[in-house]
Amino acid sequence: MQFDELLDRRRSTRAFSRDSISEDQVRSILEAANKAPSAGNLQAYGIFAVSDHDKLTDLVAAAKGQEFIAEAPICFVFCADPERSESEYGKRGRDLYSIQDATIAATFAILKAVDLGLASVWVGSFDEERVSNIIGAYKLRPVAIIPVGHGAENPEAKPRRKLSSLVHEM
Repeated sequence: MQFDELLDRRRSTRAFSRDSISEDQVRSILEAANKAPSAGNLQAYGIFAVSDHDKLTDLVAAAKGQEFIAEAPICFVFCADPERSESEYGKRGRDLYSIQDATIAATFAILKAVDLGLASVWVGSFDEERVSNIIGAYKLRPVAIIPVGHGAENPEAKPRRKLSSLVHEM
């Protein structure tokens, strides 16, 4: 698949079929996330692959009742590792770079899922402390929950802002 086609096919899917995804697909998604750039190549993040139904149900509650989380066969919880980044970059590493590292890795995972013909959605609305407790990530900061599976819907593309309102040429 060409890169532009990949970008055009990416959608936020909030309905998943009950079909499972293979271990090879999971590994491929994780390997793509591992190739993401990071500040100083510290990879100041952790990824939790959650497929246990009870934990997925707990994530639904932590994410303000977003039921589709438990419909997906797997969710990847991307967590920033502030201490790892702070050791090299101080406060800016702790407060910014670790979050950037986790979000870039999550984006790579989403794009790989699309490449594999799978669906996903970025979930950012959740109680961080509850998510940390569910996955046992006590020194990490959850920044995104990414449910992945076979889509049970095919959402239309959402309108995007015009470049003229995004880009400031100087």
